Amino acid sequence: MDLNNILSQLETANEEDVEKLLQQYNRENIHTFSFDQKEETLRSKLCQSVLTVLGRQVQPSCQKTCLETLRILSRDKRVLAPVATKEGMLILGGMARLRAGEEEGDNEKSSEERTQLEEEEERVVVEALKCLCNVVYNSPAAQQVSVDVQLAHGLCASLRSARTWHHEVGLFTLRLLFLLSALRHDVRGVLRREWHAVRLLTEVLEHTLDVRWVGTYEAARPDPQALPMPAEDNERAMEALKALFNLTLSEAGGEEDDHQFRLISAILRHLLMLKTETEEKTEEAHSHAVNLLNNLPVSCLDVLIDVPVQGGQEKYGGKNMDAVQVLIDFMEKRIDKGSNYKEGLTPVLSLLTEGSRHHREIRRYIKAQVLPPLKDVKIRPEIGTTTRNKLVRLMTHVDMGVKQTAAEFLFVLCKESVDNLLKYTGYGNAAGLLVARGLLAGGRGETQYSEDEDSDTDEYKSAKPFINPITGHVEEPMPNPIEEMTEEQKEYEAQKLVNMFDKLSRQNVIRPMGVRPDGTLAPLEETLCDPHGDNSGSDSD
Repeated sequence: MDLNNILSQLETANEEDVEKLLQQYNRENIHTFSFDQKEETLRSKLCQSVLTVLGRQVQPSCQKTCLETLRILSRDKRVLAPVATKEGMLILGGMARLRAGEEEGDNEKSSEERTQLEEEEERVVVEALKCLCNVVYNSPAAQQVSVDVQLAHGLCASLRSARTWHHEVGLFTLRLLFLLSALRHDVRGVLRREWHAVRLLTEVLEHTLDVRWVGTYEAARPDPQALPMPAEDNERAMEALKALFNLTLSEAGGEEDDHQFRLISAILRHLLMLKTETEEKTEEAHSHAVNLLNNLPVSCLDVLIDVPVQGGQEKYGGKNMDAVQVLIDFMEKRIDKGSNYKEGLTPVLSLLTEGSRHHREIRRYIKAQVLPPLKDVKIRPEIGTTTRNKLVRLMTHVDMGVKQTAAEFLFVLCKESVDNLLKYTGYGNAAGLLVARGLLAGGRGETQYSEDEDSDTDEYKSAKPFINPITGHVEEPMPNPIEEMTEEQKEYEAQKLVNMFDKLSRQNVIRPMGVRPDGTLAPLEETLCDPHGDNSGSDSD
């Protein structure tokens, strides 16, 4: 449909003709996401014309059609100048009913009138919210105007009526809050401090996930026979979790924040215990829960295991490890995927690492699952299908972040003891971590752990003298290549090897290194210097 023709007709058309004209344009472009650059000016003019119509008192059906047109146009970031103005954003905010205090006026209407209003205007509100999501995402100018007109305040006012939301209204309200808090760092602090968005989003999650409290920070156990979480509830919960993730990125403090974060931890524990309609959606929910838990103070993680009403395992101090087991299972699934480790795997590894570092029961439970006492030491640590084998393989991954995170996790499970780590991984796999931590000479990390000692199996004790410390397993005896050589041949081969090393060293292909007393690497000549040499001129008695 010709844009010039649409624009000329819009100037004189009445409300009914405007609606028919734009409906035809919408039908033709509903699946259009790539636009002709030559028509940018015309599309920008169409944006302005549609906003002009929306600024008049037109019927909800016409409003909905105009907003659908604007949503299609807002896919093109180059034509949003008319919308990214105070007037344009106020029109869309009004259509989305995001003006702070507007909901109080609605309470004056009768119940019947409100019901009728919902039926007529719900689609208008949804379309307006979709437009705002597109505009805010695609236009930095619109993001600034959103701050100026306090759009986030209106969103928080809407959160207070979350219990009466229709699905799509709630979904796109939460998505808009997520986008605004992701794109504007300065808005996050205002949302937290002035408009209490963390508390409001926590209440939205609590309602959406149907949390029933049986303790201060303990939700009732989900009924194993209950139906999976409905898809619509899951969608809204995911948007709320994403918005909460943005708002908890900055540092927090104070008793009120601590209480709020512990509540969130308890709700996330409840979410980890839930099932959705598909395995894929359940994994997505767990992924968002992991990301948010990583933002919370590590002291709050005890909420995951401290559920007195449900009870726990006596061997772990009465703590309940169900949520921790879900996290371990989630970690294994992400390892088995074999791709996107940086975004998909490192968050859960980091979470389990910090939980193990600061909570003894969590560490003991995870170690029992991941690093059980060694029995078969004839196979290299990185070969096999156990969780330990998979994690050891990751210690030599090409991605530095993945490699370091996996190594740190195993190191913490070993109470940051170099000897214990080498027992499970071998020196070769652990070398990268030991270099980074300055522990090539052995020793322990800085964290203090309990004194309980790990007990080795009889199989390990008997095999220990024969384990190659570099590879971490018992190797088959290898034939001695110089056994049948004459002394002259041995001397020739030794000199040949020296010459090869000398050539590589002179060409800077390799560089001889040594270990300083503090466990860090340094050029060999530095480590061979007499540490007392500088004191040779000092006075002596």
